[in-house]
Amino acid sequence: MSIYKITLKNCAFFARHGVFNEEETLGQRFFVDAVLDVDGAESLIDDEIEGTVDYGLAFGVIERIITGKRRFLIEALALETAKAICKEFSMVKRAEITIRKPNAPVQGVLDYVEVTIVHEPDGES
Repeated sequence: MSIYKITLKNCAFFARHGVFNEEETLGQRFFVDAVLDVDGAESLIDDEIEGTVDYGLAFGVIERIITGKRRFLIEALALETAKAICKEFSMVKRAEITIRKPNAPVQGVLDYVEVTIVHEPDGES
């Protein structure tokens, strides 16, 4: 078995997640990193897209989740994203999703709030 990583770095989306009503009303940018551990099997040897992850399609899955249903917690949003990636691509054995929220409602100066979730599907459907 050949395991390799695909990384999608700093994917940017406008969405309306957060606890406060203003976050839903105003919305903000969210930035997502996805690190996917992929079982390459024969696709690496054969140099074929079948049997691996099309990262354009993976970006679309991330976009659908991030711009979809409002979540109060970016932790829940990261977990939902990781599960969706693993469900869409059976060859993903581990998904690590990081979400950055640059305009978090914090009284103080910071670049962003960031959470990272690691999900390993272990045969779940």
